[in-house]
Amino acid sequence: MANLNAWLTFYTGPAIIILLVLVLVLTGMIIWTAIRMGRLERHYNAMTAGTDGGNLVAVLEEHVGQVRLASQRVQALNEAVHALEVDGCRHIQHLGILRFNPFRETGGDQSFTLALADGQGNGTVISTLHSRDLTRVYAKPLKAWQSTYQLTEEEQAAIKKARDT
Repeated sequence: MANLNAWLTFYTGPAIIILLVLVLVLTGMIIWTAIRMGRLERHYNAMTAGTDGGNLVAVLEEHVGQVRLASQRVQALNEAVHALEVDGCRHIQHLGILRFNPFRETGGDQSFTLALADGQGNGTVISTLHSRDLTRVYAKPLKAWQSTYQLTEEEQAAIKKARDT
């Protein structure tokens, strides 16, 4: 026992220094662990935000369910957009109008040609010929920007205007 007392008395200073260093190292490790734990808790709270809580497996299953539901909604929207695109091609999208004077003796450009077509160039060309006594109206069908009837220069110009819009 005397040897132990002598040994402790002789090495008290270095032992205290070693113990202080160990305490400082352990304190640093505790602080580092607390910081890491805080980060993990923030990540966990961010990941479980908007859920009922529970364990991580339940939260992930709920997120997967929400992703599947969102995917189904996106698919339904894609189908709706495609249907609207297909349907939209059949509506009047192109319009061309040309006013002209077919008769030199009358004043002004009272006659006109109107071309109306959908996305594929299907539609009609409506022409009016205005004279002093009467106005005549003609309509010719269009299919793929062409007509089975003879087209006048004015009608062709109106179709070109419609096609370029």
